[in-house]
Amino acid sequence: MASRITFRRLDGILLLDKPGGMSSNAALQIARRLYRADKGGHTGSLDPLATGLLPLCFGEATKIAGLLLGSAKAYDAEVVLGQTTDTDDSDGAVLRERPVPPISADQLEAALAPLRGPIRQRAPIYSALKQGGEPLYMKARRGEAIEAPERDVEVHALEVLQQRPDGLSLRVTCGSGTYIRSLARDLGETLGCGAHIAGLRRLWVDPFRDAPMVSLDTLRDLQAAGDEAAMDALLLPISAGLAHYPQVRLDAEQARRFCLGQRLRDPAWPPGVVTVYGPEQAIQGLGQVAADGMLAPQRRFNL
Repeated sequence: MASRITFRRLDGILLLDKPGGMSSNAALQIARRLYRADKGGHTGSLDPLATGLLPLCFGEATKIAGLLLGSAKAYDAEVVLGQTTDTDDSDGAVLRERPVPPISADQLEAALAPLRGPIRQRAPIYSALKQGGEPLYMKARRGEAIEAPERDVEVHALEVLQQRPDGLSLRVTCGSGTYIRSLARDLGETLGCGAHIAGLRRLWVDPFRDAPMVSLDTLRDLQAAGDEAAMDALLLPISAGLAHYPQVRLDAEQARRFCLGQRLRDPAWPPGVVTVYGPEQAIQGLGQVAADGMLAPQRRFNL
C-alpha cells in the first residue's frame, strides 16, 4: 500500500518542460505530488500532443496564474500538409486527404501574411473553450454539431523555419488565446490542400524567455534521492513572474497600511498595475495606481 503524502505549504513557480502525451492538468498533479505542495495551478493548457514550457504556480504564486495566462508565448510547430483531421492535429481522425501542389516561397508567404497581426480566429472544435458551461471537446466527443466560436487574437510573428514537399516547420510568437492548430488548419485551406499539426513545442512564455525548464524525470530523480532541498531550489520566486511590471517601494508604515487594504498616494508612482515591495525587498502584492498616484491594493501575498 502506497504511503500517504503529507502535503506542505510551498510558494513558488516551476518552469516545467511538459512531456508529450500528457494533459497539462495531469502534469501539474504529478509535479504537485512530487513537491508535496498543498496548492497548485497551471497557467494555461498545452495540448496533450505538445511539449515545452508550462509554468506551474504553487501556493501564493497561484494568485498571479491569471496574469501569466495572458502573456505572449512562442512555439515551434511541425505542420503536415495534405491531411485535415477532426482535432486539427495528428491525435485526431483524418477527415480528408488532398494532394499537395508545388508551393513556391512567394505562394507560401502570400498564404501566411493574412495569419499575422490582429486576426479573427475560429477555435478547434476539440478545445477547452466552454459553450453553455461545457468544454467544446466534450460536446465533440458526443458527436454533437458544434459551431466553434471565433475570437480576436494576435500573431506577432509567423516564420517558416523549413519547407518540405509534404510539410512545414514554423515558429510562432503570439498573444493569449491563439490556437496554433487553427493557424495550421487555416494555412492548409488557403494553400488548397489542408493541414494539421504533427508536433508542437512551447519555447517560452513571458516573462520567462531565457530561464531553463525542468523535466518531470528530473523531479522524480531528486524525489527518489530524498533531495527535497534541491527540488525547492528549482522554484522561482513570485517576483520572477512579475518582473515586467513597474515596482512601487513602500516603507514599513506604508507596507503595513497596504497589507490592511488601505489606499496610499504618491504622484511619482507610475499609473497602472504595479508590483508592491516593502522594506528589505519583501514583495507585498499587486496594486493599481490611478492617474493621480493613488495606489489601491489588488492582491496581497501572504509570504
